[in-house]
Amino acid sequence: MSEIRDFLQRHIQGIFDNDIEAYHATTVPELTLYEWYVTPHRIEGLAFHDFVMRESAREDSVGMALDPQGEGGTAEDKARLRFDLANYREQRYGDTAVCSYTLLISKGTRDGVRVLSYNESRVLVRLDGAWKVVHVHKSPSWNAPFQPPA
Repeated sequence: MSEIRDFLQRHIQGIFDNDIEAYHATTVPELTLYEWYVTPHRIEGLAFHDFVMRESAREDSVGMALDPQGEGGTAEDKARLRFDLANYREQRYGDTAVCSYTLLISKGTRDGVRVLSYNESRVLVRLDGAWKVVHVHKSPSWNAPFQPPA
């Protein structure tokens, strides 16, 4: 596994673990994101995800930070999941890297296993000798309609 992929795995695992300290250690404060299932607009900074991770970490929460369909199941179900980076591609240009992949989230519940997927690109920059995520773009992994619903 490359240095960058190892970093990316740790970064995403921190999000799954709702570990705000790890998230801050691997992300720049001026982070920008497009998360199609949250809003059609750019999200800026860490405050939004700090809130999401804090709420996801609550014992009575059935969702987790990277599950856009967190409804259903029980609070115990959120611990029964894993992620995989399918079709992973890494492009490195000096101290900048672009990682693109399909994020697969496998979630075990009383009703069986459900697998969610969506496409992601994460832009990383090496700052002061450490990799940091500076931008994230997520999109559906299925054919979206050309025009939004009327």
